[in-house]
Amino acid sequence: MKKTILIFCLWLFSCAIYGQQQVMFTQYMFNGLAINPAYAGIHEGLSGSILWREQWAGFEGAPSTQTLSLHSPIGQSSASYGALIIRDKIGVTEQIGAQGAAAYRIFINEEARLSFGLQASMTNFRANYIDSTTGSDPTLANSNVNEIKPNFGLGLLYHSDKYYLGFSIPQMLNQSFDQTSESSEAQLVRHYFITGGIVIDLNPDFKLKPNLLLKYVAGAPIQVDLNLNLLIKEIVWVGVSYRSFESIDFLMQLQLTPKLQLGYAYDLSTSSELRSVNSGSHEIMLNYVFQLTKTRAVSPRYF
Repeated sequence: MKKTILIFCLWLFSCAIYGQQQVMFTQYMFNGLAINPAYAGIHEGLSGSILWREQWAGFEGAPSTQTLSLHSPIGQSSASYGALIIRDKIGVTEQIGAQGAAAYRIFINEEARLSFGLQASMTNFRANYIDSTTGSDPTLANSNVNEIKPNFGLGLLYHSDKYYLGFSIPQMLNQSFDQTSESSEAQLVRHYFITGGIVIDLNPDFKLKPNLLLKYVAGAPIQVDLNLNLLIKEIVWVGVSYRSFESIDFLMQLQLTPKLQLGYAYDLSTSSELRSVNSGSHEIMLNYVFQLTKTRAVSPRYF
């Protein structure tokens, strides 16, 4: 049994190296700056978000992620700015990153806008192999890592208050982390994202919002995230998602005030092996939009 668990842990860790470099979020439709710099300024006010994700709760060494983001338009201009701090810990590895984003919007008509975004980032990658439970493995001797790597990304976002379509590459540079161990293959690789969503008015009390996220990284199958949310009386969002090869997810968001939004998501793995060793994944999000001027109204936050 212990051998099985150990093999499973090693498999989990190898997946983390290749599949978890760009952090995964269930509430991506409300946390767009994390995957697309063109999202900056979309709320027409100073928008601040905190997100905490605990993946595979109860499983030792499972991914734990926290983000803090701020973004806002610059006065009455078409330019916007944003910043994001992120911490992602998986087993004995940890990434702490900071990124700055700038976006410029072109008004296509009274409703639609096309945003161009650029971002620059610095990531500190740390791995403590020696002090871990695998420290007795001679192939990991002197293999601890503590490195900082720069990167940059870009994105496009076509959107109005009721729909959006985006494309982004948050990290353009493939980065390898030097390690003494020849067996180590830790690296950051380029990810491609396509996102989209639309709000459909069913009647004055109900709105339906389907969302789509496609993620591609070389060497792995395309991951598809299909989501359907229902908005009730402009206050409560309830939704369900399917993430290919991963999970079925349940979401709820509350519009506590016109400016304050609270969200929660629960992921249930589609793998029976994973379900047997964890109690699901939990994600909490809090967003607040500070109105910048009395003349600029905070638009509805449908995404």
